[in-house]
Amino acid sequence: MDQSEIEAVRALLSSKPRPVGWAERRQRLDEVGSVWPVAEDIRLEQVDVDGVPGEWSIAPESDAARVLLFFHGGGYCSGSILSHRRLVTEAGRAAGIRTLAIAYRLAPENPFPAAVDDALAAWRFLRRQGVEARHIALGGDSAGGGLTLALIGRLQKDREELPACAWLLSPWTDLTMSGSTLATKDSVDPIIHGGYLHELADAYLPGGIDRRDPRVSPLYADLAGLPPTLIQVGSDETLLEDATRFVTAAGAADVAVTLEVWPYMIHAWPLWNAHLEPGRRALAKAGAFMRQYL
Repeated sequence: MDQSEIEAVRALLSSKPRPVGWAERRQRLDEVGSVWPVAEDIRLEQVDVDGVPGEWSIAPESDAARVLLFFHGGGYCSGSILSHRRLVTEAGRAAGIRTLAIAYRLAPENPFPAAVDDALAAWRFLRRQGVEARHIALGGDSAGGGLTLALIGRLQKDREELPACAWLLSPWTDLTMSGSTLATKDSVDPIIHGGYLHELADAYLPGGIDRRDPRVSPLYADLAGLPPTLIQVGSDETLLEDATRFVTAAGAADVAVTLEVWPYMIHAWPLWNAHLEPGRRALAKAGAFMRQYL
């Protein structure tokens, strides 16, 4: 692999001081996430998802009857359709399907369970549009990965049909922050650090919520019955153990789960797929996984 590509992304991320306020953090993530724009052949369409802003995307020759419903990362406090547009649209191209990205409500203005409620609203919107559950893949990166799992848990609780599969990129699965790589990878991860995660969790969770509650920390959920799941994570992530421990727990629950650990990659590296060849390869693998089950 050409190390200069990932080093260029690291330089982009460190080119400005880490912002402090929520508005500044949201603006910065939008900036670094959208530095390479969406491809010109992607068709975009804004949609009102029962009061939640959403965006359809479709690449040429993709199947509009099959959908990737995607939840962006950002620690439940930042991230947007804009910051993740290049990632989502290229994932849809790789899978050969339409995508629906959701701008769920953010904390601290809208703490838990607002994001979970919006995710459920998006799922039910798709179902009412006539999209069969077996034609839907759920996906998310970082906090969006945790939100994906929270939605599946809610569907299981309500005895609803489940999606065909789930794709989790650098998922945040443990808001107790007990993973050892939060310490061992702290010096190499340019994005996610322990103190920052604690701040995000404090903003997302109202007082009195147990951080082992499976609705916020799916690592501690009963994982039996999850649909086939692909987890992709970089070796240079503080959240590496959030992925590896979840895979162990899911495998023990007889879930068809696949783990990919990508050497030298950082948190949610396929965001920069336009510049980063391993980002394009990771999306190609995710696309092949979704096609297998859709």
